[in-house]
Amino acid sequence: MGRAQRASTCPTNSGDEGSGEGKIQPHPPLFLWGDAPHKALYEGGLAPAFLQQEISEVATLGLSEADKASVEAFRRDVVEPSRTSLVIVDFWAEWCGPCKQLAPVIEKVCADYASKGVKLVKVNVDEDKFIAAQFRVQSIPTVYAMFQGQPVADLSQARTEGQFKQYLDQLLGQLPIESEEKAQLEEIAPLIAMGEELLSDGQADRALSVFRQIAQMVPDNADAASGEARALVALGQLDDAEAVLAALPADVAKDQAVERARAAIALARDAKPVADLSGIEAKVAADADDHEARFELANGLMANGDRDGAAEQLLELVRRDRAWNDGAARAQLLKLFEATGLEDPWVAAQRRKLSQILFS
Repeated sequence: MGRAQRASTCPTNSGDEGSGEGKIQPHPPLFLWGDAPHKALYEGGLAPAFLQQEISEVATLGLSEADKASVEAFRRDVVEPSRTSLVIVDFWAEWCGPCKQLAPVIEKVCADYASKGVKLVKVNVDEDKFIAAQFRVQSIPTVYAMFQGQPVADLSQARTEGQFKQYLDQLLGQLPIESEEKAQLEEIAPLIAMGEELLSDGQADRALSVFRQIAQMVPDNADAASGEARALVALGQLDDAEAVLAALPADVAKDQAVERARAAIALARDAKPVADLSGIEAKVAADADDHEARFELANGLMANGDRDGAAEQLLELVRRDRAWNDGAARAQLLKLFEATGLEDPWVAAQRRKLSQILFS
């Protein structure tokens, strides 16, 4: 068959300068289900009919042996895995330049997302003409996402690693994909809760053991690393805590749980334990506007584990002079909130107090 007769033609990357033709215009993936995930797409003629049939039925359709083999392979490699995984189907050809440019990008992204339940299957449109025709492939590369035996999204416009990851994140957030990563998270969730409870109860050494056990089970887990670092902070091992966070991959290091640990380290660097706070307390009692002494008292209370007392002194300092030392009291409060955990009820209560002061 000559190239002019091919059903799938390779799209050009060229165009008149300034026309916009041939340029990649990133946009969200075309969700074939519209606003209803799991809608029966074949009702609208979008899904190939053979996806809804058994192999024995397909055999009666007068297909060639080669086409029957293609259908059986597609069911095995795509349809069946898509029952629980997100299968990315890349329609391509050896002679297609853009396909060759896309291949390393899509292969890397799908490999990175394998633990999240993503699988890549490549369909050569010259070798599997029947499959390509059933999907109405008009040009290549064409990329579909398949789930539960149905094409759920058209990812053909994605060209960069960032675009593919954005689209996959969106799909994975909406679909009940079974993945190794999800199973691991479910397995360690009770251990994370145990470690946090031990840490809250002041048993930092036992919490450290629990979080390190989790880190061995699931390396580079943000919650485990955060817990380990905060346990080390509680034990006074700040350099070791920083080393735990420094070893994390860049994407994990941005996680909110890691930011919480980073704030705890910063607070510990600022606050030095004080054996006897009575002298500082006397200075504050003698001069309520001695902001330096009040700030020192707050840090001392914080270092001694009295977050209620520390928050009370910082709130009072904000009330008296919120601009003192470039807003140091408010900044320290925010560090305390982040180190405690922004979802913590205690933080919510203290933030309400801060808002009342700031907007009264």
